[in-house]
Amino acid sequence: MAARSFWKGYLKLSLVTCQVAMTPATSENEKVRFHTLNRATGNRVVSHYVDAVSGDPVDEEDEAKAYPRGEDDYLILEDDELDAVALESTRTIDIEMFVPRDSIEWIWYDTPHYLTPSDPVGEEAFSVIREAMAATGKVGIARLVMYRRERAVMLEPQGKGIIVWTLRYGDEVRDADAYFGDIREEKPEPKLLSLVKTLIEERTRPWDPSLVDDPVQDRLLDLIAAKKKGHKRPAKTRTPEADTPSNVINIMDALKKSLAAEGKGGTRRR
Repeated sequence: MAARSFWKGYLKLSLVTCQVAMTPATSENEKVRFHTLNRATGNRVVSHYVDAVSGDPVDEEDEAKAYPRGEDDYLILEDDELDAVALESTRTIDIEMFVPRDSIEWIWYDTPHYLTPSDPVGEEAFSVIREAMAATGKVGIARLVMYRRERAVMLEPQGKGIIVWTLRYGDEVRDADAYFGDIREEKPEPKLLSLVKTLIEERTRPWDPSLVDDPVQDRLLDLIAAKKKGHKRPAKTRTPEADTPSNVINIMDALKKSLAAEGKGGTRRR
């Protein structure tokens, strides 16, 4: 069953407007979650704020947001002051510009959302915007108040719908040159490059969502099911420790051995 939309409004391009609905494209609702209990009583534990110095509980009306400006020195911000700088939520995705799809690097992508027409009357307008972006290889850029903050968003055509990606803020993305800049620029030997390409081809498989399954989640569900039936907790099985890789002295020999193992099915992944 499709999840309910958490946002409804309008998609606008110049004078073309249509009603749309947006839903997060990802979810963690299926993840196993735990509560903290008092083992002695079986009751849930409730969290409270306490004063860091006195240890006394702090009443809700005495809680305040503060900005640290030095050690043990804070600037208190009142609720009405925070409300004054907050942005009013708008219900229109107004596409301000378009950019080539491949000009935005993946590192700027934050959270994906599904955008769909919410009114049959607006499906034609929605479809023509989507198809025009797909035909030109462009994505739309807009700004929208989401999660109580204004976000730049990217609209990308996807099948019969549109994916709305929130984009990271500029100060959230670190400069790659600070990390990659000291790596030496060396051309690999053609023979080595050819062997690694062959190894990659040997290990290439069609994409399948099962490749990113969470094995711990499955084990937790098995454990919970067993405890519901009154079974004893299974003993933890010891897994053999993986050998620590040593520095490769001869890359050519290592690659040849890897390819030989792939051919025999020794390390082939499925």
